[in-house]
Amino acid sequence: MRGQLSGTFDSDKVMGKVYDSRVAGRLIKYLGPVKSNLGVGATGMVLRTLTTIAVPYLAGLAVDRVELGDLTGLDSIVIVAVAVVMVGWGGRYLEELFLGFVGQKILYRMRTEMFDHLQRLSLSFFDRNLVGRIMSRVQNDVQQIQELLASGMLNVVFSALTLIAIAIWMLVLNTSLALLTLSVVPALAIVTIIWQKYARRAFIQVRRAIATVNAQLQEGIAGVRVTQSLTREDVNADQFESVNREHFTANVRAARLQAAMWPMVETLTAIGTALVIYFGGAQVLAGEMSVGVLVAFMLWVRRFFDPVLELTMEYVEIQRAMASGARIFELLDVEPEITDQPGALEAPPAREIKFEGVSFSYTPGARVLHDIDLTINPGETVAIVGRTGAGKSSLVNLITRFYEVDEGQVTVDGCDVNCVTQQSLRRQIGVVTQDPFLFYGTIEDNIRYGRPEASREEVVEAARKAGAHDFISHLDHGYETHVGERGQNLSGGQRQLVCLARAILANPPIIVLDEATSNVDTHAERVMQKSFRRLMKGRTCLIIAHRLSTVTRADRIVVLEDGKIAEIGSHRELLARKGLYHHMFGALVAPGPETITG
Repeated sequence: MRGQLSGTFDSDKVMGKVYDSRVAGRLIKYLGPVKSNLGVGATGMVLRTLTTIAVPYLAGLAVDRVELGDLTGLDSIVIVAVAVVMVGWGGRYLEELFLGFVGQKILYRMRTEMFDHLQRLSLSFFDRNLVGRIMSRVQNDVQQIQELLASGMLNVVFSALTLIAIAIWMLVLNTSLALLTLSVVPALAIVTIIWQKYARRAFIQVRRAIATVNAQLQEGIAGVRVTQSLTREDVNADQFESVNREHFTANVRAARLQAAMWPMVETLTAIGTALVIYFGGAQVLAGEMSVGVLVAFMLWVRRFFDPVLELTMEYVEIQRAMASGARIFELLDVEPEITDQPGALEAPPAREIKFEGVSFSYTPGARVLHDIDLTINPGETVAIVGRTGAGKSSLVNLITRFYEVDEGQVTVDGCDVNCVTQQSLRRQIGVVTQDPFLFYGTIEDNIRYGRPEASREEVVEAARKAGAHDFISHLDHGYETHVGERGQNLSGGQRQLVCLARAILANPPIIVLDEATSNVDTHAERVMQKSFRRLMKGRTCLIIAHRLSTVTRADRIVVLEDGKIAEIGSHRELLARKGLYHHMFGALVAPGPETITG
């Protein structure tokens, strides 16, 4: 089975290894295009590190020159110290500038790659996985990786080098005092190991909490219309407050642990400094060591424990980044469940649709369609009706190959939909659904969505045929009007007309209307019906509808019941049979409204 994320996927529990060779190996490729910038940034970090180590030594030499009354030597040391500090500033500038660029470039490339990959995954993937969790990977996990590659790994390397360099320098100058100073390191190691145990749990809780918050936010924003219509604002606010408080509590717990580490290191630093002052001072008084070396040791003690603290913090960040990397690559490794077969051909202009012994289920063991045999002839208009859950929309999903059949085959002009490329197949089919989806941008952008190369004249002509031109012309900015997110600035009927214009502009030989008039008013429906009749001329049409004005004009009507074809015939023929269609028709016509269950 191809890789996939299950609906109950919860890898946010996993903190990650300090080093995961599989993740590290795949991350290297993101450094390739920015290796020159990385090299310059790393050089700047090296310069900063070297100057950090050199300054205490120069300070010690300066103290000795003062003690000896050598002002000429002191002047030289001051000049060198100023130059070293300037070099350190330059190194810091190179580090921040170039490593910052590296991080942003990696962030740009990885998010682009993930977006492109998500656009190509099968619909079944999104059926099983929460959008909020997917968004958490695209945003939070990518951000974590960016920080790791841009500075985290280099910080670890150079912090380690700083520790080693300081230890060597101290050992060279005064071995006994150096060993005494470094004697606190084992105690620091024990403290760090204990701290890591608790910090690991805390950061796992933080990661799980933010994933839950993201999921709640996405759902709350997407469903705000339903929330307001049912006056659920207070209930939803309480629910979000609960998960947000869990996130707050988890972060506070993690912050406390991080805060606790600072005084621990400061205490050990103070102990190290006290040892240097006490025993180093005794050596100075005994004439075994100069005052300058003692000063250098005191400054080095501070610079020695700072990298230790940084390494401790980076240890956690690396764990988090490795876990993020594993989640990102797990997502990138998910293969579309529906792919073009090797050697798949371009679908020719198609008009005939045929279902041959088709059975289908969204989940194993729950059949939605059973042994469907149906031919929709070129230029024919066929309406599909039936009770809710009868399997009407599933037929549309199989024609466009959004899902694979379990048994049988679906053909378009004699070509099995599995044997042609998905893009060429879907270009032959225009689908207008009951939930009109508009993208952020102008009305013209949305009409042109399926044919970006179309001219303004073609866009206007498509809008005229759809019956949308009149209302568009009365808008302040006409076709340049921004529709807002999901078309929120337009009414339901207006959005549907724009979607219809989009389908007309694409000019497909097969049209599928999936309850396209179910959410519009009577006036909008009349406008759309006229547009539909113009659109249907010379095209093969499959209509899933519950409005009689659409159903009765179809060449044939197919009645589905429990995923099976119960009846087929014209409106008059089916009424004459007095079967299921007659029953549904009579039940709805008797009270007055001209509708039929769709």
